[in-house]
Amino acid sequence: MSRGGKRDGAGRKLGAPNKATQERQRRVAATGITPLDYMLKVMRNPEASDERRDEMAKAAAPYVHPKLASLQHTGRGGGPIQTVDLARMTEEQLNALESLFGPLATGSGDDEGDQSGEDEESR
Repeated sequence: MSRGGKRDGAGRKLGAPNKATQERQRRVAATGITPLDYMLKVMRNPEASDERRDEMAKAAAPYVHPKLASLQHTGRGGGPIQTVDLARMTEEQLNALESLFGPLATGSGDDEGDQSGEDEESR
């Protein structure tokens, strides 16, 4: 039985507030309006200038809406994503794909029954 080192599930969960943070949040909330409450109040005040309301909205946004992570999609080994132009395949190749992928190859999407193909439509 080994001891020490990182163990799965051990320790405080990421983002969990410690006792000091929790106590500080309780004191701020108990003394009245929090900074976020103030920013939201100014942002919603029709009497405030548009510029000030915009600044408060920008300042409050990170506390209300999570920042989205950007993802970059890549192909195998970090290379480019490989695509296949089905419009340039022979009937034999398309039949082979249909036999491999079954219902997925026949398509049950928006263009069901449309035999024209995308290329012909955009010409």
